[in-house]
Amino acid sequence: MAALPQASPFPLAAIAAAPHRLLFFVGAANVLAAMAWWTGWLGGLLPTPSVPAGWMHAFVMQYQVLPTFIFGFLLTVFPRWMGQVEASRWHYLPVGLGLVAGQALTLAGLLSGSALLLHVGVVNTLAGWLAAMAVLAGWLLRDRSGNWHAVSCFAALVMGLAGLLAFVVYLHLPQEPRLAFAMLKIGTFGLLVPIYSTVAHRMFPFFAGNVVAGYRAWRPMWLLAACWPLWLGHLALELAHLYQWLWLVDLPLLALHGLMLWRWWPRGKAPALLRVLFVGYGWLPMALALYAAQSLWFLGTGEFTLGRGPVHAVSVGFFGSLLVAMVTRVTQGHSGRPLVLGRVPALAFIGMQAVAVLRVGSELAANPAPWFLAAGLGWLLVFLPWVLRSLWIYATPRIDGRPG
Repeated sequence: MAALPQASPFPLAAIAAAPHRLLFFVGAANVLAAMAWWTGWLGGLLPTPSVPAGWMHAFVMQYQVLPTFIFGFLLTVFPRWMGQVEASRWHYLPVGLGLVAGQALTLAGLLSGSALLLHVGVVNTLAGWLAAMAVLAGWLLRDRSGNWHAVSCFAALVMGLAGLLAFVVYLHLPQEPRLAFAMLKIGTFGLLVPIYSTVAHRMFPFFAGNVVAGYRAWRPMWLLAACWPLWLGHLALELAHLYQWLWLVDLPLLALHGLMLWRWWPRGKAPALLRVLFVGYGWLPMALALYAAQSLWFLGTGEFTLGRGPVHAVSVGFFGSLLVAMVTRVTQGHSGRPLVLGRVPALAFIGMQAVAVLRVGSELAANPAPWFLAAGLGWLLVFLPWVLRSLWIYATPRIDGRPG
């Protein structure tokens, strides 16, 4: 039996030993901190910030919390996908420092009501983004293999950078709320949906092929080529407030993502750590069905029903579920642990399904505010044990004695 890892007298050395360790550590801590602020605000316990709280909630989650995990993953896999030299600490430490400072200062600004701290936090976040994208761009420029998954991920980051810059400008030009609105919409269908989908297209069939007997990996590149104009079409229609026409792109997207889920789903015996990936992915076609139904109802009746249900099916159901599933898999594998789901991640994943259903369903309530608060409290409850376990793993050496 392998000995349990001993806590390092210098845990910062362990945390900084690999890009995923540092950035997953920052992201895991901020998953709780960001939602604690939002839940406290929903409960009336915290002051109203200088920028509308709902906008700040979307900004923090889409441009600070989730991108920290994304950069940790991409700074690990980009050189492996392209057969290049892996990142050194000098590549990813500036990224981590920029993002952790950005997140801490942003939350400090929200808690104190300081517009200055908020501005400085967003600027530090921008610095972290630029540092990460410079490293990723270097690998792309040296690549001769034509790795389209890397290109697709980087294209989504470029879209995300545009959304981040729009918000930076908005903070200095608050009379232009369209810039903040652009940030909100770009974060979902310009940044996160394309990156999540691209990583799923690259990794999920590969994972399944390694553990499911007789599984045939299916990931034709035409799927990404077909999805990109539709993702951008959805974004353009939302930016133009043409919600009644979203069904024109969301129904084809539903067909494409539904096809991927059906073709990828493991028919044979599969471990729970694999199955949660596909269960989490199932939230995307479900959300697209809600978007299409909302759009068609609006077209036919002029009533905008379901509220923010569709976007929370994406953000809580799709993003949140796959955050637990994918980060757990990377954490297990890159810490030398067995590739099993385990009790704590399983409870977090199951809890996220309940939180997602609660948050989406709350849009149908006559008085949804208490249900919004309940969903926030539920997020904190199901994430807390998973975050504590993850933080401990990132702060201790691999159990197999290998570096990284």
